Amino acid sequence: MHDNLDAIFNPQSIAVVGASNRPGSVGHAIFSNLLGTFQGVIYPVNPRNMAVLGVRAYPSVAELPETVDLVVVVVPTAQVAAVVDEAGQRGVRGAIVITAGFKEVGGEGLEHENHLKAVVAKHGMALVGPNCLGVINAHNSVRMNASFATKSPSAGNIAFISQSGALCTAVLDYAMGRNIGFSKFISFGNKADVTECDLLEYLKDDPDTDAILMYLEDVSDGRRFIETARRVAWESKKPMLAIKSGTSAEGKKAATSHTGALAGSEAAYDAIFLQSGIQRVETISELFEYAQGFSQQPLPKGNRIAIVTNAGGPGIMATDALERHGLQLATLSDATKSRLKAKLPPTANINNPVDVIGDAHHDRYEAALDLVLADEGVDGVVVILTPQAMTDVLETAQIVPRASSRGKPVLCAFMGVMDVQEGVAYLRNHGIPNYEFPEAAVRAMAAMSRFSERLHYQRRHAAPQFDVDLGKVQQLIEGFLGEADSRLLHQAEAGQIMAAYGLPVLKNGLATSLEDLERVLDEVGLPVAMKISSPDIVHKSDAGGVMIKLKTREAAREAFTTIVANAKAYDANARITGVYVEQMAKKGVEVILGSSRDPKFGPLVMFGLGGVMVEVFKDVTFRLAPMWEISAERMVQEVKAYKILQGVRGNPASDVESIREAILRVSQMLTDNPQIQELDINPMIVHAEGLGSAVADCRMVIERRR
Repeated sequence: MHDNLDAIFNPQSIAVVGASNRPGSVGHAIFSNLLGTFQGVIYPVNPRNMAVLGVRAYPSVAELPETVDLVVVVVPTAQVAAVVDEAGQRGVRGAIVITAGFKEVGGEGLEHENHLKAVVAKHGMALVGPNCLGVINAHNSVRMNASFATKSPSAGNIAFISQSGALCTAVLDYAMGRNIGFSKFISFGNKADVTECDLLEYLKDDPDTDAILMYLEDVSDGRRFIETARRVAWESKKPMLAIKSGTSAEGKKAATSHTGALAGSEAAYDAIFLQSGIQRVETISELFEYAQGFSQQPLPKGNRIAIVTNAGGPGIMATDALERHGLQLATLSDATKSRLKAKLPPTANINNPVDVIGDAHHDRYEAALDLVLADEGVDGVVVILTPQAMTDVLETAQIVPRASSRGKPVLCAFMGVMDVQEGVAYLRNHGIPNYEFPEAAVRAMAAMSRFSERLHYQRRHAAPQFDVDLGKVQQLIEGFLGEADSRLLHQAEAGQIMAAYGLPVLKNGLATSLEDLERVLDEVGLPVAMKISSPDIVHKSDAGGVMIKLKTREAAREAFTTIVANAKAYDANARITGVYVEQMAKKGVEVILGSSRDPKFGPLVMFGLGGVMVEVFKDVTFRLAPMWEISAERMVQEVKAYKILQGVRGNPASDVESIREAILRVSQMLTDNPQIQELDINPMIVHAEGLGSAVADCRMVIERRR
């Protein structure tokens, strides 16, 4: 963790450099906010004023009567580094730089930021910013609003960190309107020094923080971010939710493989979040919908959810949402249904969803909720209320906290705004999240269930290293590169590297002529598949350069002649090195396994539905290499094609274990060999359970290390 962060979040004394008497100025807003919240010593620093807001001012940090813990800097960009340097010389341990005009504007601004970073490093200070809103500690004996936000949030157990200061002000207003409090509220701007990793490390052990929300535009160090967030999730068991902006198509240029075309920077961020236990959300409202559930209710022990409602339609909507978001509609026990039948009117539905009927008062809700929560087959409950003329909304709200004391989460959807506002206010004041519509409540419950499931993952450790002759692999790569800086390797060459890593490469050979074909057929056997081998033809099928299920030598000879002729017709200038001959793989399910090397985060491993339709359906998932054992297992389970792998329409279950092992072998290969830039194994044919897999086609891009 970054040293001296406590000086930023729990200072005993603060100096505001650039504090101002001028209303509407940033220096005025920050000093005013601190005067209204901070119980420690505050010094305004302003060489042109004797006092600021009635407090004696000092010309410089050097002339303060004591060494403060924290300086908040609001001076012109060109003066910032000098002010921070002066503070460092005085022994100040922390700084928040509000001023903008640094690397975000480029040119001279970038030079100013680099100078500032050097100053901070020289003194070993912790610096938040520049170009930020500031920092708020809302939940401590040292309550502090060192920002220019117009509002100070109430105390709560949610921490919010953001690269965008403007977004922070909107979030504060949104949260206050919904009675959501914070432990820490941090705008960290350009992160010239303190990064998201440092903040996560600090919040991991912060006793006031139970959930962490993030708005990120980028991540500075992907591997460190993963390791830090993993400790937050699995050691401190604190849920993390993140919005990542900038979902552009950058990073997909000039890809020579399916994997490269599908990867891009967003795939890297998806992988980072999945591997670190962070849940990615799309909107601010979704962020806080989830946060309310996480911060106010216990986690469900499973995904079996019950619904209690006074209206059939919303109950059905909630049921549909359960299925969409991976939850199960809990099956109530016969004993529970018998007791419900005794407590509810004959017209009520005693199956899940439990419909207490539109004329229900609070006592009927209470009976149903008590019985459903007591059922061992129920992990959580969503309570839906639609305001009818006879509905006692407040009284119904009052029974929910009493009933929800069984260690199971209860989320409410008191639908509407005006008619239910009194009940909603009661729920929020008593730690029960309420959502305007059932679908939002179900989404939040699903997020809580996913996090609970992740906490119980097994094999959260690095995969075992496979025995590989790395020297031989490096010799192969250097030999293939020759004098070139980069090369596309087709199956004959790429297969040699993969075989060295124990990947299931089929028997194969390269036939350079019809006469040579006889030798290759002797080695490989029949039946075979045959493919053109040319460094100039990337997509062999498009060139008519693939023929399969060749069962006789005569058929193979005819195929050789046809494939070469097709390739020449496709590209008269293509260099043809021969025809690749490969043992025909047995029947199975086609999947794709590949990699693209992200320039910031390193190798991304991809798995998904294989064949020519991969770029159409995009049924793929990514992880960064190296990875945990559980990551490979989860990759296989996440794709929609997993249902096919489990066996459908009388087909046997596929050998999923062989896929998991192949993913881990590819991960090790990429980690060991940074020269591998892109990899496509498409298709890999997965046979029936216990019979393994086979690499049917592959290609690889290698590049000399610089």
